[in-house]
Amino acid sequence: MFGAISKLKNEKETAAFFRDLLTISELDAAAERWQMAKLLWSTDLSYKQIAKKTSGSTTTVTRVAHWLDHGMGGYKTILSRLFGSSKRFS
Repeated sequence: MFGAISKLKNEKETAAFFRDLLTISELDAAAERWQMAKLLWSTDLSYKQIAKKTSGSTTTVTRVAHWLDHGMGGYKTILSRLFGSSKRFS
């Protein structure tokens, strides 16, 4: 699957692929986690503030923060490419 994703040429193709692959609920959950990761990376907001801003739970924010800091580096790779260095994670 990851090889297939790497063959997508642009945002439109990627959006179409993920819309076919995932349900709306799954896309919404992934989008919420992505928003949380961006806020963790680029702000000094508390987990509670991030949960409120994203309409998510502090449990999910905590989980995203854990994977951002202790995961395989996927979040860090794309966030640093999109936004540069982090305020929290280095």
